[in-house]
Amino acid sequence: MNGSRAAISRPARWMGGTRRTVPFVAPALASLALGLWGIDRRDSMWRDESVTYQVAHRSLGELWGLLGHIDAVHGLYYLLMHGVFSVWDGGLVALRLPSVVATALAAAGVGAIGARLAGRRAGTLAGLVFALLPLTQQYAQEGRSYAMVTAGVTWATYFFLRATGDARARWGTAYALTLGLACWLHEFAALALFAHGLTLWWSRVPRPVWRSWAVAAACVVAGLLPLALVSVGQAERQLGWLGRPGLTAWLQYLALSATGMLLCRLLVRHRGSATGSDAAAGAAGSSTGVVSLVRLALPLLITPAGLLMVMSLVKPWYVDRYVLFGMTGLALPAGAALGRAIGQRRRLAPAVRVPAACLAVCVVVAVLLPWSLLMRSPESRKDDVVAVAHAVQRTAHEGDGVLFMPSRRREWLLSYPGVYGRLDDLALAESPESSHTLQGTELPAAEIRRRILAADRIVALTDPAGQPLDPFPREEIKRKTLEDHFDVCSRTPLRGAQLVVHARPGHCTP
Repeated sequence: MNGSRAAISRPARWMGGTRRTVPFVAPALASLALGLWGIDRRDSMWRDESVTYQVAHRSLGELWGLLGHIDAVHGLYYLLMHGVFSVWDGGLVALRLPSVVATALAAAGVGAIGARLAGRRAGTLAGLVFALLPLTQQYAQEGRSYAMVTAGVTWATYFFLRATGDARARWGTAYALTLGLACWLHEFAALALFAHGLTLWWSRVPRPVWRSWAVAAACVVAGLLPLALVSVGQAERQLGWLGRPGLTAWLQYLALSATGMLLCRLLVRHRGSATGSDAAAGAAGSSTGVVSLVRLALPLLITPAGLLMVMSLVKPWYVDRYVLFGMTGLALPAGAALGRAIGQRRRLAPAVRVPAACLAVCVVVAVLLPWSLLMRSPESRKDDVVAVAHAVQRTAHEGDGVLFMPSRRREWLLSYPGVYGRLDDLALAESPESSHTLQGTELPAAEIRRRILAADRIVALTDPAGQPLDPFPREEIKRKTLEDHFDVCSRTPLRGAQLVVHARPGHCTP
């Protein structure tokens, strides 16, 4: 975004040598270590990750056919994962390792932004805060695109920051390309454009900066347009399962927004009280730097999630992971506030400093460790595809009929063709590959009933008891036919699922 050197803020005068790399390297290494810790999540995988796993293992022709029908919004991610599995079919580690690396890159980007605006200490701490956030840790070990999107938006934000104060076109080009890539990984990354526009308006930048940013933003939108046109036609199939944001979602959004605003208010109120080496460099205590950090962070935290939630009042599209990149806007003021608190430790008596520091560390560990352990357990996700497949393998007999109730739960076995292939899928009309769908297509209700009645023993995979039942004719006929003509032999509760074995009256066996 060339045309003016009037920056949102002037960069800190960093010292050379290895110290300059600390805000990038330290958060990235910490994030990498956290991501690799327990990466297999006790040998568990939930259904969204299973979609990635089985779709990425399809041929390129089958994958292309799928994207023409559904999931085009994840198309680039599936192609990348197809490449990963072509090089190394490393199971759960290969599934999640790209997200681990992407989160490390995002943490480095947070550190880079913080260091440029508020100095090395603040940048390093902001990157570490980002790496430690429970949401960050969760999606660092998720075989989906959200960590990559966050990395793309974070580095695009860094290039956006550089472009406001550098007349060379390379920063604006890097901004447009990086954000465009993030949008192709998930098109809701385009909401970051609103946050960046609000930052420019709040910072009162001159018109040349506005014009340069508008050109870059137009390039992002133009590049995204083909994907948007395709995905709009798929929206009902893609997002039809979503409801409008509930009270819990609104409260979470308000709590995060309030936390960010409180941190920013504290920073602005005490922006002139810097101490330590960063103050000597004119960074952490710089009024301009702190104000610029606030003007960059708050829109990124509040605007994308807020816009998506408001849009979802009309068309339900909101899920918090779609705007995970907003966590960058929370980590930046948190890191700057921590940096200021550390810089003011000299005001404490020497006998108080060490106990105070130890107490702070203990509080952080006590708060974050339970969340970190939970994120690395099967209980952190809605269900566990691995546990379902193992239960079916133990329980089902060769040639047993199998019913998925509802049909979308076929995903529980698709990543385990060795288990699925032993069973007779009574409702299946076309496989996922031949029908270019995620879970295949099912027979008409009357044909499903006929095939159920021809079976002697059926394994039904259903949602847990108490979940809403699909009102569709195919699902109703499955339930009614089993209830009228079969006995329940066993019922096995699983994480987010249950396995129910049915047999003809009097034919249940141990």
